[in-house]
Amino acid sequence: MGFATYADVLRIPIVRRILILGLVVRVPLWASEMAITLHVVTHLHGSYADAGLVAAVGGLALGISGPWRGRRLDQLGVRRAIAPSIIVLAATWSIAPWVGYWPLLVLNGLAGLFTVPAFSIIRTVLISAVREDQRATTLSIDSIATEITFMVGPVLGVLAATTLPTPLALFICAMTQLTGSMLIWWVNPPLRSEGSAPAERTNRLRLTWPILAVFAMSIAAIIILTGEDMSVVAAMRGWGRPEAIGWVLGLWGAGSAVGGLVYGGLRRRPSAATLLLLLGLSTALIAVADQQWSYIVLLTVSGAFCAPAMTAMTHALSQLVPSANRGEAMGWHGSAMMLGSAVGSPLIGVALDRGGWTAGVLLAGGVGTVIAVVGVIATARAAVPEDAEPELVSA
Repeated sequence: MGFATYADVLRIPIVRRILILGLVVRVPLWASEMAITLHVVTHLHGSYADAGLVAAVGGLALGISGPWRGRRLDQLGVRRAIAPSIIVLAATWSIAPWVGYWPLLVLNGLAGLFTVPAFSIIRTVLISAVREDQRATTLSIDSIATEITFMVGPVLGVLAATTLPTPLALFICAMTQLTGSMLIWWVNPPLRSEGSAPAERTNRLRLTWPILAVFAMSIAAIIILTGEDMSVVAAMRGWGRPEAIGWVLGLWGAGSAVGGLVYGGLRRRPSAATLLLLLGLSTALIAVADQQWSYIVLLTVSGAFCAPAMTAMTHALSQLVPSANRGEAMGWHGSAMMLGSAVGSPLIGVALDRGGWTAGVLLAGGVGTVIAVVGVIATARAAVPEDAEPELVSA
């Protein structure tokens, strides 16, 4: 393993800056999701279904706007692309915490359409800032950082919403996220390697079969993660241990972080399709657990493939698209993951209702396994695009 590569990557100033910016933006993002749920349920006296509808509208808006906002990044660069979003979001979240349910629903949808594509920006900058042979390591660091923010953000969101009035908590979370977006505008990180510049007439991304296969694998991966997430709740409740849900999910996340760390240090890395196949099979294998301890062990082992699989898909996508279309590609990638979440939640929910947690992991693992096999076939002859950066192709 080449863990020295981590030190080499972290010596690059723009990599350090964008990773820190990623923490600043993502922590309040996850915190806001918890704050808005508690705001709807407590302050607005709505149901969890009402809160779910708010989240669904926001997620649908994000999925719709992802490719469009990514394309604007490719055409205009960071500052010109996100300046209108910052203005709209500042106005939207200055009003949304203080209004009733239906206006909040509409404003949350509007915010979703104009959300600053922080994930696309961060990954595009990281990909362009390093050599091709350093991409997987760099993306692994970002994946680990995302795992950390996913564990910290919801806790802070709950803390804010339970110690402060929920309108104020939601306002603080949203404005903190907006502050992170403003820092991205101020830093204005380069989206392409040195010597390249944004082009006003960038051609649209051509969605080839290998690219579509990566999107399909991303959808499958999110369905698997949704299945594992929901199965933890069902399994622990079934064993009469609902208080264990938090630390079991923490072990799962820790397994994912360790897996991402190992993957980034490998000199020879499995393909995205292979990792998805391992993730799918290991998820289905959880169904053989007959006790709580064996369930937790198998879940943690499966978690070790989560971050590597997601990192490998982003890496594969970066190799399949021209540098001029990376923003749009990352936008489509984000929309694919949103679709996976939207499809996965009800699908896994039905499986859990009918067959318990074992049915949930079997369905999630089965979907991942089938799509992984298709991904192996579709990406087997994938080629580097002709207009990829020469220095990266030869690396």
